Amino acid sequence: MPKHDDTLLAQNKKARHDYSIVDTIEAGIVLTGTEIKSVRAARIQLKDGYAQIKNGEAWLVNVHIAPFEQGNIWNQEPERTRKLLLKKREIARLENELKGTGMTLVPLKVYLKNGFAKVLIGLAKGKHDYDKRESIKRRDQDRDIKRVMKSMNQR
Repeated sequence: MPKHDDTLLAQNKKARHDYSIVDTIEAGIVLTGTEIKSVRAARIQLKDGYAQIKNGEAWLVNVHIAPFEQGNIWNQEPERTRKLLLKKREIARLENELKGTGMTLVPLKVYLKNGFAKVLIGLAKGKHDYDKRESIKRRDQDRDIKRVMKSMNQR
């Protein structure tokens, strides 16, 4: 996973619960002037978003960027499809991995890196209900172990 020393603007916590993330890739997003102002104000939601590959291009679909308050006529549609900036080689690799495997592309985080908005896209495989229960059980066990270790260290 790439290092993020810059500002985290939005995170999709539900994605790690619903999917097991196989691989991640960083991509730029094509935004208009008012959209980047809303993104910098952290007025973005990734909850229902996903990415898809169409005609050799990567697109971010169903990600909500709230209209900029002072944007009036320059504001865009909040849930419009936005182009992702990836290299041809990366798009081809993702397209090959998506073919017939039941995998999907899910946005995990949006952050600023050197002044540019970036999105961390995860190549994900859907979890079954029993996988989710297993993850919750493991998380609870880890929490209990940490609690016991902390209480033993305080004695």
